[in-house]
Amino acid sequence: MANDDYISAGEISGVFGVKGGVKVFSFTQPRENILRYSPWLLQKNNQIKELKVVGGQRQGHLVVAELEGVSDRDQAFALIGWTISIKREQLPKPKADEYYWVDLVGLEVETNLGVKLGKVDHLLETGANDVLVVVDGEVERLIPFLQPQTVLKVDLANQLLVVDWDPDF
Repeated sequence: MANDDYISAGEISGVFGVKGGVKVFSFTQPRENILRYSPWLLQKNNQIKELKVVGGQRQGHLVVAELEGVSDRDQAFALIGWTISIKREQLPKPKADEYYWVDLVGLEVETNLGVKLGKVDHLLETGANDVLVVVDGEVERLIPFLQPQTVLKVDLANQLLVVDWDPDF
């Protein structure tokens, strides 16, 4: 969704059973947290609908959800490919020095010496630490998101992230 009041949280990827369950590919961590946020705003093409989550559970790497008003396989099948957004206000407030990835994407990145490195395109989860993928034209930099070692300052108000990083690396 283009609206800053909503955050993309997943996508309906299939059907589960004959009673209207839907398989969900969740962007939340852990994946089943998507079931905590209700209602969902579903969008596909120019259509938008709001549906309440009435149940569900984790099923391997997917989540299975039960949605209000979806009671058979045909209704569930019609929802495949719909994106799931939630209201930003549904998320818990992050603690000091914690950030939602969605808030970091698009930030300008510069070194502590003022050298502009580009914008945060996306983040990667490596197991050891998260990594910022910073893009400036054809140049792509992978910068560990380690506070305060590499990431010195996150200024959401000014859309700026200051890092201790060699521009040639």
